[in-house]
Amino acid sequence: MAIQWFPGHMYSTQKAITERVKDIDVVIELLDARLPGSSANPMLAELTAGRPTLKVLNKQDLADPARTVLWLAHYNALPATRAIGLDASQTTPAQQLVKACHELSPNRGGMAKPMRVLICGIPNVGKSTLINTLTGGRKAKTGDEAGITKLEQRITLADDFYLWDTPGMLWPRIIVPKSGYNLAASGAVGRNAFDEEEVALELLNYLKTHYAAGVAARFKLVELDAETMASMKDESLLDTIGRKRGALLGKGKVNLQKAAEIVMHEFRAGNLGRVTLETPDEFALWLADGQRADAERAAKKAARKQKGKPKPETAPEQDA
Repeated sequence: MAIQWFPGHMYSTQKAITERVKDIDVVIELLDARLPGSSANPMLAELTAGRPTLKVLNKQDLADPARTVLWLAHYNALPATRAIGLDASQTTPAQQLVKACHELSPNRGGMAKPMRVLICGIPNVGKSTLINTLTGGRKAKTGDEAGITKLEQRITLADDFYLWDTPGMLWPRIIVPKSGYNLAASGAVGRNAFDEEEVALELLNYLKTHYAAGVAARFKLVELDAETMASMKDESLLDTIGRKRGALLGKGKVNLQKAAEIVMHEFRAGNLGRVTLETPDEFALWLADGQRADAERAAKKAARKQKGKPKPETAPEQDA
């Protein structure tokens, strides 16, 4: 199943960013450190092209530290880009943002040329929490649900530092299937846009191979070593977890819907250990496959459209 979610307010956000970016010095894109490639908005890259960009890997306290190092190196190697990792709720690391913005745009600052920064990101990535940390108050609404912020707002961090906050935004069509599942697992996609059981199975498929110890410890699967878990079918693992947590229907049958909700909750809360669902190399392969499949779909669509066109009429030949 392809996961897509682009509600109406995201069209408004797209238009707002297009207008606002004309007067912006630096763009901050907040990424989820557990899925840094999947949470990077390709549409945002187009809308803000040419602007210095600060990639902030938020929730790094929940992510695999070794993989965070790989992702920071990946983004820091891009032109006009800096990348840092932080936990949005910690005040001192959050101050790194102000310093990094001045480094990206050293000619801005002071009352004559105040720094103008646009902060963007996918839904539920922690923008509102970060803004509240930076301002020392509750300037933005927060919640463990995608789509809390719906309007653009300007926040003054200093007399010469303005920050524009935009609602969380995905993109109209996610061409990397794995990204769709990772975004759903993280809480970036509205609940009505995906099937929890399907997403939980995809999540377990990755976790059982790369983070088996964390899964075994959290769900008390003492009978399963890493090799055994990796060889299990995803459905069997979900069933086992459901039984361990008492997610049962009548006659001992597992409530797989409830079991799926448990798995995703434990992942989002960081209870499975420090997990990152993708490496730069993995994401590059997924993206290449997605782009190739998308090009094939476009070619087939164009061919069908061309086939359906009537042949142009030719004038009848006349005798000389």
